[in-house]
Parts: sequence; C-alpha cells; structure tokens
Amino acid sequence: MPLTPAVELLQHARAGGYAVGYFESWNLESLQGVIDAAEACKAPVFIGFNGEFLSSAARLDAERLPWYAALGRAAAESARVPCGLVFNECSDDAWTAAAIDLGFGLVMPDDADAPETAFAGRVAALTRRAHAAGAAIEAEVGHLPCAAGGTVDDQGRPTDPDAAAAFVAATGIDLLAVSVGNVHILLDGSRELDLEHLARLRRRLALPFDLHGGTGISRASLRAAIELGVAKVCYGTYLKQAYLSAIRTALDGPAEDPHARFGRGGTADVLGAGRRAVRDAVSERLDWLGCVGRA
Repeated sequence: MPLTPAVELLQHARAGGYAVGYFESWNLESLQGVIDAAEACKAPVFIGFNGEFLSSAARLDAERLPWYAALGRAAAESARVPCGLVFNECSDDAWTAAAIDLGFGLVMPDDADAPETAFAGRVAALTRRAHAAGAAIEAEVGHLPCAAGGTVDDQGRPTDPDAAAAFVAATGIDLLAVSVGNVHILLDGSRELDLEHLARLRRRLALPFDLHGGTGISRASLRAAIELGVAKVCYGTYLKQAYLSAIRTALDGPAEDPHARFGRGGTADVLGAGRRAVRDAVSERLDWLGCVGRA
C-alpha cells in the first residue's frame, strides 16, 4: 500500500489508545524482519534508518542515502500494513534536508550539543521544508542518558515542560521526543518511567509524544505512558542484540557451502536467521504497544 503519512499513523494511534513502534533497520534482512512481523500481527509500523549512523564522518565507507530511501519506500509500498518511513536522529541538517527531499515521511534533527536558540532556528527551517514536502518532523527537548558502556551515565536531562512548550511553539514540530526516565542503549534489564513527569508534560502540551530507548522500558510503564499520549516508541538495541545472537548461533558449526550460508534461504542461511530473529523480537513488542490487529 502507499507510504502512510506519519501524522496519520500518530492520529490513529492516539485515537485508538495504542502506540506505533519505530523498529530501526540497518540492512535488508532487518527491514524484512520488521515487515514480516507487522504483516503477521496486522499492525501499523514505522520503518527506517538512523541518520546519525549513516552520516557519521567516522564511517570507513560512505553511505548513499538515496539507496536507503528507495529501499524504505519499496518496503512500505509493498507491505500489506500501513508503514511510515523514518530518518531518525541526525545532527547534520544537510542530510536531514536530503532525507525530506528523498521521500522520508518523518525526520528527526537531533543535536544535543547545539545551543538551544540556534537549534530551535535550525529545526524551524527544517520543519518548513518538511511540511512543504508533506512530511512530518520530530525533535527532542531534554536529553536521554545512555547506557552503552554498561552503566547509565549522568548526562540525561528530563524534558522541562515550559522549555518544551516554547520549543514546540517556535518550531512547529509534529512530534516531541521526551526524556522521562527512558535510557538510550540499555543493554540489560529495564527501568520504570517517571510517569508523574510525563503527566506534567501532557498537561502542558497537546502534540503526540515519542519515547526513544524503548528497549529498556518495562511493559507496565509503557502501557501507562501510552495512556498519557505517547504515540510512538523507538526500538533498536534489542533488535540488534537478537540479530547478533541468531547470527552467532547460525555460524556455530562445521564449514559449509558458502551459498548455503548466504543466499539460499535454508536452515543454514545466516541472513535468514537474522531476519527471523528480528521478526520474532518485533512481534513481541507490537503486542506491548497494543497495536496488534490495528492495521
């Protein structure tokens, strides 16, 4: 079916009392796994790619954004469920602008180190470009702590209601990413959200909220957050953990015909094992989000 506008997916989610998951992909098999799960569960879904990863100057090989855009559009248009296409978390405005022009339906500029006033001006300019192209835009106020090193750092800043309201008014964004106890790249376990703080934000703001760091949010906290207007939840870490585990298991054994390992799609195919691992991981969280059967 046609690529579904992000605003439409968010509106349906809020009206229906569920959230739409953004399940980040990094290659063809991971994207296939997300679509497989969404179709099996009859659930709307956000698919897409990480803009900060793709645009990073530290990459050994430069990436071609038009390829990712074409792949995402083809996946969405061939899927049997509504799909939104996301260009997630990018501090390079030129890449974000290019993503808008290439047909991504939701983009997220993200630059935690930028001065607030300057960043608001940049986001406002990108919002005008996105809206002119029929796309939506998301931004974060506050900052999530990160646990990539194995422990949660102390760099998090909860979203301030007044600052968020001023930012939304100045930029015209469609979706606000909030920091309410959620953690980026939590490798093990889960944490409870600060639901009282989320409720304060809801009393101050009317637009939909997004939770990044979905991997580390408990099921109970997630359901309560959806009741407070969270319409989108982002997942990445646990998908890659499941993918890596499946790949390692698939490779554990005697050497075989390389075509059986890569390309034939049988029981020994490493790529297929990764795809199915992502499918199963996504299916679990679709149930948590309450969006099963909503397509």
